[in-house]
Amino acid sequence: MRYEDIKELRSDRIKVITEDHILLNEIHDELMQSIVEIAVAEVKSELGSPPSRFAFFLMGSAGRFEQSFWSDQDHGIIYEKSNNENANYFIRLGKEISKGLSICDYDLCDGKVMASNPLWCKSIDEWERQVSGWLTEDSWQSLRNISILFDSRVLVGESDFLRVLKDIIFKRLDKEQNIIFRLLDNVGYVKKGIGFFGQLLPETNSKGKGHIHIKEKILFPYVNSVRLLAFKERIYLPSTLSRFNHLTAFYKDMKEYEETFHRILELRLHFQKRLNEDDNVNLISIEALSSNEKKEIKIMMKNGYKLFQKTKGIIQQRG
Repeated sequence: MRYEDIKELRSDRIKVITEDHILLNEIHDELMQSIVEIAVAEVKSELGSPPSRFAFFLMGSAGRFEQSFWSDQDHGIIYEKSNNENANYFIRLGKEISKGLSICDYDLCDGKVMASNPLWCKSIDEWERQVSGWLTEDSWQSLRNISILFDSRVLVGESDFLRVLKDIIFKRLDKEQNIIFRLLDNVGYVKKGIGFFGQLLPETNSKGKGHIHIKEKILFPYVNSVRLLAFKERIYLPSTLSRFNHLTAFYKDMKEYEETFHRILELRLHFQKRLNEDDNVNLISIEALSSNEKKEIKIMMKNGYKLFQKTKGIIQQRG
């Protein structure tokens, strides 16, 4: 099978998906696993078998099991032994995987959060030092990298490699409480989506004129809040829905927010069915919304803001 075959299969299978978020993400996983298998075979034909055990892992919306119809790439590689041969091999593999995903309509990541970038392709001991360094550096970018890495899961290979890195994060959080405050500061701004008179506020830039950015104004307040609480309660799972499920053991009202978030994921697919592939998949035309859809979106925004304020209170109170 070739990348072009996967591309055709992707187009055919995704067309039949309606608004089943879980099924859609299962299909994305199957397609990406096939792409990685082709990439591994391609590199193996050039350089031989992988010289050590490794893990190929997903981050971003794919890591959280929250991809929509279209998605860009966020991924990395952890390999077992640190030496030049392995570094060259797995960077080559990372580049081949990125190429294959791109051919199959998974856009390259603008921020280069991909296994083709040495920052995201390292041996386990190099990864351990890098994660410790990010936490020590405590800069806006280094903590953003921690949050990106935290929303991760292994798609192919050794799942324990990724758990080792999350253990490092949790151990440092146990010792240094200021890190959780800095992680809160890192996502401490929620974009306002509702005006003084209760109207939906469109984007101010020219490309988004008359539209709502569903990711920034509706989705992210839930994603960021639950990630912070997962840091706080030492939850390894990257999926926002899975994190919600675990958080109900700590906070009684999380079930209500979980149900709202699940509805957001479904509604996003409903809106994106109306779009063409060249459209910005995160923009919703306010004019195209029905009165009931506008009302539902406002409730989602208000609940997201409420959840974020609750999360801030929990972190600041326990700190």
